[in-house]
Amino acid sequence: MARPSPSPADAGPQPPSGRRRLLGALGGLGATSLVGCAAPPRSVGVMAPAPDGRGEDELARIMATGLPSCRVTPTETEGPFPLRAALAGSALLREDITEGCPGVPLTLRIKLVDVNNRCRPVAGAWVYVWHCDRDGRYSGYDGMGNPGQTGRSYLRGIQRSDADGIVTFKTIYPGWYEGRITHIHCMAFLAASMLTSSTPSMATAQFAFPDAVTAEVYASPLYGKGPNTSVTRIEDDGVFTDGAGTEMLAVFGSVEAGYVAGIVVGVDQTVSNRVEGGGPPGGPRGWPPGAPDGRPPMPGGGLPPRGGPGPRSRGGPG
Repeated sequence: MARPSPSPADAGPQPPSGRRRLLGALGGLGATSLVGCAAPPRSVGVMAPAPDGRGEDELARIMATGLPSCRVTPTETEGPFPLRAALAGSALLREDITEGCPGVPLTLRIKLVDVNNRCRPVAGAWVYVWHCDRDGRYSGYDGMGNPGQTGRSYLRGIQRSDADGIVTFKTIYPGWYEGRITHIHCMAFLAASMLTSSTPSMATAQFAFPDAVTAEVYASPLYGKGPNTSVTRIEDDGVFTDGAGTEMLAVFGSVEAGYVAGIVVGVDQTVSNRVEGGGPPGGPRGWPPGAPDGRPPMPGGGLPPRGGPGPRSRGGPG
């Protein structure tokens, strides 16, 4: 179902009927599809107290300051787990995306600014974020290290940017999986967009975390996998091979209190990024559109275009 043109009143969590529409888009997999991450052991807390006001104050200062230089945030691959089928309907319109996933709490704040308009805030844009759980699994897929996750929607959400160009999500600190550092995916769409699985984005980014914060989180009992042993430096990550300076989150807080993180994203509203139609084996039936046509997958999980250029991306796995 296509989303109607947005209006200021339609942001925020939606009724359960929206969740049912998402299940329809993913193949109607039944009530068990609403289950999020598995519950943690009773001896391990799921959520810590909210971050203190000092981190929020620092983040507010960064959001108010904006970009040091008004330029577009680099475009990255959507990766192999975008679950574009979930863009239609209203099931993912929400601030809290945890769905019961255990982990250290993370408040994520993203500000969009228009590089063609003196980096003024972009109001009313659709912002979609997604990331893996503490064990490195993505909702919505069964393949590539995601057993039993088809039909689930945890750690994914969509919101509209407010008058200051800002969206805020309540989530957890992501885990890691083979070949990638800790990261969060983000796509932004024009305010007037009708969101469907084939809607092009005006921005497709990935956000990295400071190494010291990640080490602190992965040393906690909530993250049983421990430190990332597959990629130890940002420069060794396939997506961030030339660094992640403009895609590095500012993070404040602690494991005990939870974290707040934020970033200012420069967008060009005249850009229309090519839709990556790919996905890993075992994804939802009918997803991705056009996948069975014989084109080999790209390293990031997408399908190469028919005679056109690839995405404006540094490549690498998603």
